[in-house]
Amino acid sequence: MGIKQGMRVVVVGATGNAGTSVVRALGEAPDIESIVGVARRVPDWSPPKTTWVRADIGRDSGEEADLVRHFEGADAVIHLAWLIQPSHRPAVTWDTNVLGSVRVFEAVARAEVPVLVYASSVGAYSPGPEDGRPVDESWPTHGWPEAAYCREKAYVERVLDAFEREHPQIRVVRMRPGFLFKEEAAAEQRRLFMGPFLPRRLIRSSFLPAVVDLPGLRLQVLHSDDAAEAYRLALGRQVRGAFNLAAEPPVDGETLAGLLDARTVRIPRVAARSAMATAWHLRLLPPSPQLLDAALRLPLMDTTRAQEELGWRPRHTAVETLREFLTGLRRGTSMDQTAPLAAKLPGGRPREAATTGVGERP
Repeated sequence: MGIKQGMRVVVVGATGNAGTSVVRALGEAPDIESIVGVARRVPDWSPPKTTWVRADIGRDSGEEADLVRHFEGADAVIHLAWLIQPSHRPAVTWDTNVLGSVRVFEAVARAEVPVLVYASSVGAYSPGPEDGRPVDESWPTHGWPEAAYCREKAYVERVLDAFEREHPQIRVVRMRPGFLFKEEAAAEQRRLFMGPFLPRRLIRSSFLPAVVDLPGLRLQVLHSDDAAEAYRLALGRQVRGAFNLAAEPPVDGETLAGLLDARTVRIPRVAARSAMATAWHLRLLPPSPQLLDAALRLPLMDTTRAQEELGWRPRHTAVETLREFLTGLRRGTSMDQTAPLAAKLPGGRPREAATTGVGERP
């Protein structure tokens, strides 16, 4: 089944890692007539068929009314907006990620948009089975409650449960991708997960003789462009519910060491977590130690439903995706036309970060 002719799609959070890929994928689709990109900071980027509007879903003064106005007449809304930082100020991320999502969903209903596609995550899932078998979309989505990211993703899943019951006429799709990477997002992800104090030369294999290998840490990754294709496909098929998205194979320390031509060093979980917690409490590292706790418990996902019902297949393997991302880290690749993917942001340099504290700014 093809996408409806002349479709108008609104993308909330259109300037980040996933958003830029989704906008590109929609712009290349012949049956998409127009795209409205919603962002906190309007970019200098001018992709085909796209107009930009400014809205901050994390604010509650008049923003919902603006969202309704932007959504009116749309055939679908794709909601991608999400804050990873500041990890030391969970009330800020809650306002955008949870309360902001509620505002988006309510605006979708008020504007009578027939399709809502929401970016959930593997992080919404409860800890995986002890035998390590991949789980399908029926696995519980209660997250790892100590990690803000997982807690918020799980909460929004419950919000959507109620939304679907109250608005059965709206077709709701939930995408649950693994970790998304692409070269253009390297600068952003370095800020979000590594911070400003990691010298770029250490990422080059000649300067990195060993990679930490944590027992039990296996993650699923996906190229952002492949995730975007799943979003595009979901618009044109009468599907509902959740879809797991990931590329093969699952990656671990051995995978990363092979890409960096380095050896692995096995470190106990307790030691790794203690080091991460110390760096986080000292405002030297952006992600909290609870995020590591969650990563160690994430299930592997079975992507059969996306393959069979969407006709979706990732074009990049997990290894190819990581290789491209590491290339971006070495080169300092960015997309300076959009603020989230820009090489530098105010307060992001080491001297400024030392003053404000890593993990204190959105």
